[in-house]
Amino acid sequence: MNRSWQLGTGLLLTGLAGYVDALGFVRLGGLYTSFMSGNTTQLAVFGAEAKLHKMLLPAILLVAFLTGSVLGSGLAILVPSRWTTPVVLAYESLLILGGLALGLASPELGLAAFFVAVAMGTQNAVLAQVQGFRAGTTFVTGALFSLGQKIARALTRTGDPFGWIGDGLVWLSLLLGAFLGALAYDAFALYALIAPAAVSGVLALITAFLVLRAGQRTTKVESP
Repeated sequence: MNRSWQLGTGLLLTGLAGYVDALGFVRLGGLYTSFMSGNTTQLAVFGAEAKLHKMLLPAILLVAFLTGSVLGSGLAILVPSRWTTPVVLAYESLLILGGLALGLASPELGLAAFFVAVAMGTQNAVLAQVQGFRAGTTFVTGALFSLGQKIARALTRTGDPFGWIGDGLVWLSLLLGAFLGALAYDAFALYALIAPAAVSGVLALITAFLVLRAGQRTTKVESP
């Protein structure tokens, strides 16, 4: 996969993370399935207020995201590097579908949020492959700061006049994804999870096809 494809995938996955986070925020009443800084703050606030019963859900989401990060990174380490993106995205798609199925079957248990948080932790293993690119809700604060830095350099003519565009696109993709996620949840409730599962699944198929095609080209070049 070339650099342009990687960057485009990174932006799309950032929008996907925003979409899913908006679903979680609305459904969970102010908690997140991807933005763990917010959940950490909520956990600390509930602890300071001695609301121990309210600490459970943000703690579970933090553990779920961490578990997803371990699983996604483990897959990225174990599979050949060229297969990291399709394998991790396929796994993410299955996790989201699993969360949807369990959420519909047992809505009172809150299993959908757990599985989706695992999926979002897993997704970061793909975003980590895009060197020099801040993507996903985890990195948007950093991207926003970088945007400000690069705008300052552009205004003072000490840097690339258009160097800020990439970080701006990251923030906009998150904003658009969250906006669409909120609309989708309002219209379809948990069924709104079908969209991110489908997007990650289709991306997995496309990237797998690209890997196979690249392998065939390499084989032809090496053939006598």
